[in-house]
Amino acid sequence: MAKDKKEKKGGAQQEEQRAPEAARHSAKETPRLKDRFHKEVAPVLMKEFELKNPMAVPHLHKIVVNMGMGEATQNAKIMDPAVNELGQITGQKPVVTRAKKSIAAFKVREGMPIGAMVTLRGDRMYEFFDRLVNIVLPRVRDFRGVSTKAFDGRGNYTIGLHDQLIFPEISYEKVDKLKGMNVTIVTTARDDNQARTLLKHLGMPFRTQ
Repeated sequence: MAKDKKEKKGGAQQEEQRAPEAARHSAKETPRLKDRFHKEVAPVLMKEFELKNPMAVPHLHKIVVNMGMGEATQNAKIMDPAVNELGQITGQKPVVTRAKKSIAAFKVREGMPIGAMVTLRGDRMYEFFDRLVNIVLPRVRDFRGVSTKAFDGRGNYTIGLHDQLIFPEISYEKVDKLKGMNVTIVTTARDDNQARTLLKHLGMPFRTQ
């Protein structure tokens, strides 16, 4: 009987030890940009676009980071560092993109790895956008802002980055090859004007015309 009580007591102590750990996970802070969007940006957009329904306010939907590696068709091993670096940059495991069809002229066969891609949503999306506009883009040499003309007509915006070294997560000494990438910001905006206004309020450093 005493043994049973001792086991129950030990079990209770283990539960107590696990409780703070669970609390730490559940108490994860809301990304600062997400918090600012809901508290500051959304009300401004409602007024600016004369919207009556808060659900109609344009917002970020997802961010797709795509690193094309055409050389991988000749040497598949170069995919490993590309996937690793993209994972460091985004904080999420990348998906290897593969050729959808064979192209004899380029010696590409269907199913060959040709790049890596990450799709960010939710908190990770806001955290990445925050780092992109406040840390990464200012590290671009002779940076004077991003173009206002890179929208696709449906409220989505794409930035082309020449190399991965502008991301602080990447160590210069460990880079074997410079790799460019495209960052596509998908929004719920009904047109490019709405999307441009949304991104500007979120801190996107658009180039002054």
